Parts: sequence; structure tokens; C-alpha cells
Amino acid sequence: MSRIVLGVSGGVAAYKAALLLRAFTEAGHDVRVVPTPAALHFVGAATFEALSGNPVTTDVWSDVDEVAHVRIGQTADLVVVAPATADLLARAATGRADDLLTATLLTAHCPVVFVPAMHTEMWLHPATQDNVATLRRRGAVVLPPAVGRLTGPDSGPGRLPEPADVAALAAVVLESGAAALAQDLAGRRVVISAGGTREPLDPVRYLGNRSSGKQGWALARVAAARGADVVLVAANVELPAPFGVRVVPVGTAEELRTAMHAEAGSGGGAMADVLVMSAAVADFRPASVAGAKMKKDSAGEPDSVPLVRNADVLAELVAGRRPGQLVVGFAAETGDAEADVLTHARAKLTRKGCDLLVVNDVSAGQVFGKEDNSVVVLAADGAADEIGPGPKDLIAAGIWTTIAARLTPA
Repeated sequence: MSRIVLGVSGGVAAYKAALLLRAFTEAGHDVRVVPTPAALHFVGAATFEALSGNPVTTDVWSDVDEVAHVRIGQTADLVVVAPATADLLARAATGRADDLLTATLLTAHCPVVFVPAMHTEMWLHPATQDNVATLRRRGAVVLPPAVGRLTGPDSGPGRLPEPADVAALAAVVLESGAAALAQDLAGRRVVISAGGTREPLDPVRYLGNRSSGKQGWALARVAAARGADVVLVAANVELPAPFGVRVVPVGTAEELRTAMHAEAGSGGGAMADVLVMSAAVADFRPASVAGAKMKKDSAGEPDSVPLVRNADVLAELVAGRRPGQLVVGFAAETGDAEADVLTHARAKLTRKGCDLLVVNDVSAGQVFGKEDNSVVVLAADGAADEIGPGPKDLIAAGIWTTIAARLTPA
């Protein structure tokens, strides 16, 4: 069980802190909520106490005998401030200690994650950007805000990411430290495919696969947290969009192919620095699609379903890559009588010609739809990095660390 301090500053997004608190406690963590006085105008102390099982105070004059303003930070394994307002970021950057939360930040030896939430103008103001740069330079994680509806009719960057996204990223930092969300992808454009394509047989049925898209979602979420401009080409995934990510929904392999080529920059658009093909793309599709539902015991009942090959999207992306562009493939493999998983994967890496191949052993129902994963990242130069086992966001962080080390300087 880890000790997490959840700092809450005074913004309307403070109501989401209660949901984040619940996510932390359901994961088995001991959580101490430290709000600013302004935060209690939005969510009362009783709510935080009931959900955490710990007392809630805002000033340094409570529990003086325990020296709480020092002990809380000293004994924490992780500090997460959500929401972090412009005022809180400014006070943290300048080393203020005028309430219990800022005093706790000064005494914390553990990783600290700030989750900004404010109006767009406040987020983009040079003073706020300077404060964010200062905190990152000192080793803190400052997540980029989500883009969306703000207070009133306003919309833009400054929205607090959803608690599920914050909890997943906080778990990565808790396990691997602040470096797992370093801003090493800042200024990079990455395009990721995720999910599984579906090839229609008739208006009702399709040929599909078991991919849930969860690993691709984690890759997108972590890349955005590390500063990348992320496009997610999503094939039939029923998950909330990760914050800071533009989602392009597709259904079939051909639709995915068209979207990936367009987003890669091969059509003359902005070039992607990294292309990640984590989607499970159908190798075949029905040669024809019935216009009406195929029924048993009818004239339209088929004796067989002829199939034709779909284009090899990964091979096409490799063939069309531009200078400096990195192409990453995924391989869901099982061992057989001829070879083991990695032998099959190395042959695929050679055959496809991509720079990196992320290998999943999917034997015995592993990986698909599961929360955890374990992969081996094979490189064209012969290197092999084992990542995991662990939650898919943690796996994503390890994959991005491998990718970032191979990017050409911006």
C-alpha cells in the first residue's frame, strides 16, 4: 500500500478530485487529502474525509504536535495536485509555504504530479508557462491540460483530464518515478493506430478480432503526457478518448489504411515523427458483401465465404516513410511446432522492415482485453528490450522510452 497525498486547489474542477480520490483508494492506496482553503468552497472537507478515511486540514496550525506541515510531505510516496490552478502553480514555483498544501510540496521527497485546470487565457499566459517550465526543470511532472468545455460557454485547453486518465498516469509515476513522464516527446507528432478492424459480411455480421484497443489507448495517453501531439486512429474501440489526443474513428482495414497514410504525412500533410501500428488489422476481408442478411435454409445461405487479402498497412508505411520518420509495428504471436514467439517475431521484423517491433505473447488468452501486459521490443539492429509485466500504461511508458532514445534530434 502506497501513501498518496492528493492536493486540491480552488477551482471548479475540484469536484473531479473526489472521483480521483475514489480511484486511488479502490486501488488500495492510503490517501491524505490536503486542500487549499479555496478548494473547500467547491467540495467540503466532510466529502474528502469520508472518501479517504483520513482527516482534512488546510493550515499549518492544525495537528501542531504532529508537525503535519512537514510530516505529510516527508512520508508520502507520491503527491498529486488536481486540480492545480494558475495560483497554485505560481506559489509552488516560487517556493511559497502559506498553507498546508504548499508547505507539503516543499517537504516532499517523492515524485510530484501537477494536473493543471484553468481558463485557456490563464494556461497560455507567459507567467503560467514560465511557472510550468520551472516546476518541470526541478523534476516535477506537470501534465498538459485537456481541451474541451470549461466554465460557462468557454472551450479550449485548460480542462482537467478525466480522473481515470490521471489515476493511470499517477500509477506510472508511482511505479517508475517522474522520469517515466519526462517531456522527451515535446514538439513531436505521433500517429497511433489502435483497436481491431471489422470486415463486413452482410449488414449484420462481420469478421473481426479480439483486440480491445487498451494498449493503444495507453500509448496515446502516455505520449500526450510526455508532450507529443498525438493522433489516434481508432478501430472500433468503445473507450473514452484519452485527454490531449485527436481521435480518428475507422471501421475497416481499408479505412484504417487511408487514415494512417493521411496522418503520416504521405499525402502532403504535416509529417509524423513516429508511426505506431498497434491496431489488429484484418489480413483478409470477404470478396463481396451481401446486401441483405444471410439466413439459414434460404437461397442466400453460403456454402463458403471467399476471402481476399487486405493491403499490408505496416509494410506500406515502411516503404513510404520519410527521412527521420520512425515506424513501430506490433506483433501478436504464439509459439508453435516450428518456432517460439520471438523467433516468429524476428522473422516478421525482417519481413516488414520497420524500425521497432513490439511483441505480445498472446498464448492462452493473454493480453486481449486484459489490464496488464508484458512485451519485448525488438529493434532492426538486433536489440531487444523486455518491458513488464505491469499495467498497460506502464508498458506504454517503457515503449516510449525505447522509441524516444532512437528519435533523431528535433
